[in-house]
Amino acid sequence: MKHLKTSVIAGAMMAAGTIAQAADEVTLQLKWVTQAQFAGYYVAQEKGFYEEENLDVTIKPGGPDIAPTQVIAGGGADVTVEWMPAALAAREKGLPLVNIAQPFKSSGMMLTCLEETGVTGPEDFPGRTLGVWFFGNEFPFLSWMSQLGIPTEGGEDGVTVLKQGFNVDPLLQGQADCISTMTYNEYWQVIDAGITPEQLVTFKYEDQGVATLEDGLYVREDRLEDPEFADKMVRFVRASMKGWKYAEENPDEAAMIVLENDATGAQTEKHQKRMMGEVAKLTAGSNGALDPADFERTVESLLSGGSDPVISAHPGNGAWTHAITDAALN
Repeated sequence: MKHLKTSVIAGAMMAAGTIAQAADEVTLQLKWVTQAQFAGYYVAQEKGFYEEENLDVTIKPGGPDIAPTQVIAGGGADVTVEWMPAALAAREKGLPLVNIAQPFKSSGMMLTCLEETGVTGPEDFPGRTLGVWFFGNEFPFLSWMSQLGIPTEGGEDGVTVLKQGFNVDPLLQGQADCISTMTYNEYWQVIDAGITPEQLVTFKYEDQGVATLEDGLYVREDRLEDPEFADKMVRFVRASMKGWKYAEENPDEAAMIVLENDATGAQTEKHQKRMMGEVAKLTAGSNGALDPADFERTVESLLSGGSDPVISAHPGNGAWTHAITDAALN
């Protein structure tokens, strides 16, 4: 009995040691499908940066039927990649999302028009049909139109909003004068369809002064009150930013890592390498910490929605925190 008892205790101690050394699990919900837009996370996984931080990270791709805010609200993820307009709108509706890091410094959103339509500037928008993404992606557009004083219910003085799928068909098929595109994705789908850059007129939200923050990392506010969870997020952000900086410096390798993780087989090497090159321009200059001035610009843009603003009140500084990035970067 004595020996048995000793062996049971020893076994329990060994098990405890194993548990202590087991990597902490983190589930990341992406905003969209596996592509170079999220290269930093796949690189961090592939290069062992998460492992170095004692993390076991599961990366869940998004898609047209997946709303990241709903996934994290339901406990299906610890942290999610989301655009700030959608995150702040969700926060105002009662989902306490907090931005813990902002890998994307600049916006990649554009309105892309065919030159033959005669659209040369925003003053030409009235009377036109514009393709707009929804599911939370419409907020920057509606804010922009509001600032321009252009109604979005159609008519001669307003624009007709075409609910655009996540493709470029409305432009190619003549259903819209302009469509929503990202600098790193849909714009190139238009080019690949045989239309030259000279046949296009683009309006970058960044250049129009209405850019809102994209692809930040968000968690539920209540979970940050748990020191163990906060510590996991510090390590996760540190490893993720290491992944992003590696991807910026090694874009082709990063694109190939993304391809290896694309279970659908839908992505091509050419498109991912090109995408990574464009995404690197958007993450350049970010060390992961949110710039409060960028936050205020985003809020100001969202509040300026006239009679129908995206958010009805300033969310306050509780909508973001430097606590995680401060600890991760020091």
